[in-house]
Amino acid sequence: MDAMIPTTKPYMLRAMHEWCVDNGLTPHLLVVVNGEVRVPLAYVKDGEIVLNLSYGATKDLHMDNEAIVFSARFGGVSQNLYVPVGAVKAIFARENGEGMFFELDKIAASKSSDESADLAPIVKEDVDLAKKTDSKKPTLTIVK
Repeated sequence: MDAMIPTTKPYMLRAMHEWCVDNGLTPHLLVVVNGEVRVPLAYVKDGEIVLNLSYGATKDLHMDNEAIVFSARFGGVSQNLYVPVGAVKAIFARENGEGMFFELDKIAASKSSDESADLAPIVKEDVDLAKKTDSKKPTLTIVK
């Protein structure tokens, strides 16, 4: 591919997102987690995470040619997410699985394999922390 011609991937991501929304479907993103991706690591499984990109599940969703940026709640806690377009493996509709799968950028794929061992202890710590915070059950108190 000519280095001067930009990739079509970000355009396809936006088009599939719009198609899902227009048809009442829930767009989901499959992301390979590497050092550049900012997502809650407690929800990463086998080096990947699936993110709901519907407008009801996100706040301030912005998709440009470099990255997808938004806020979302995980376990009731709002988090800012950053997903470089190169780390996106697929976008699809939850209800019927229709969508597009992409080849990973060489840089994203190599960083993912290099850093997967480095992420393991961090993921374990985040999972342990999530278990500790989830152990408390919420209670309601009647105030008169």
